[in-house]
Amino acid sequence: MSEYRDRLKQFLNERQQPLDVESLTADASIREYFRIGWNGGNAIACVYPESFSPAEQSYLEVTNLFTAAGLPVAEILDFDGDLGVIIQEDLGDRILRDAMIEAEKPAEARLRDEAISLIARIQAATDKAFEMNSIASRLKFDREKLVWELNFFKTHYFETFLKKPLSAAEDAALSTEFVELATELESFATVLCHRDFHAANLMIDGQDRMRIIDHQDARIGSPAYDLVSLLLDRITYLPSRQVLAESRKSFLDFRTKMVLARRYEAPFAYQFRFQPNQRCLQSETTIA
Repeated sequence: MSEYRDRLKQFLNERQQPLDVESLTADASIREYFRIGWNGGNAIACVYPESFSPAEQSYLEVTNLFTAAGLPVAEILDFDGDLGVIIQEDLGDRILRDAMIEAEKPAEARLRDEAISLIARIQAATDKAFEMNSIASRLKFDREKLVWELNFFKTHYFETFLKKPLSAAEDAALSTEFVELATELESFATVLCHRDFHAANLMIDGQDRMRIIDHQDARIGSPAYDLVSLLLDRITYLPSRQVLAESRKSFLDFRTKMVLARRYEAPFAYQFRFQPNQRCLQSETTIA
């Protein structure tokens, strides 16, 4: 932590900004976050473990794509590749998950629908991602990536967490199923996805606007991927069948409004039921 803080203070000193920094809770990564004084207000500093090339930095690049597509992400205020520092707009501390817990049922439903509409808007930016040759258009949930994530779950859930390694026969059988699962999921990968669109990666800013964060891993995936993440990732109770059905319908309606190719409920419902077999296993490994 001190090495991250030292580089941040060097960055701030070079720009004649206040040197007082407040450590924030880090996400599940090796990045460190700080709230800092910036030009008379506040900003968020993200400090990476090492230097980076700005032209190749995924957070900067995907933020540029999302901004060009009119998606509500934090503004990049400054950065220094040599010091590994990115300064961005301070969106506050209120995440969608907390706002939904606190909300009455009608307000909770409105927040959910607003988040679902953002998924449709991200997918509407698919063509722009390819036009801009974004890194997000060059990454995909293909079979290789999906199998890697599933094998990560297999190793770290059974061996690291449960400390009960699979037998050779069990390992082989599960590996075969993983390849079959990944092969079918790859066939669905046609649209731009956030890749980690759960309710802790959406902020409610000081003007009560919903904002997207942690989008640096965006890539091409299934139309159901982000919706599955929003509704079923990192939750403490399962939504009702009615909520899931209504959410799928809302999503398809929002897609239609975005003038995207129409998807029908039955085949999309199949994708939605199939995707959690991979997404939720991958997510549970991270939590464990």
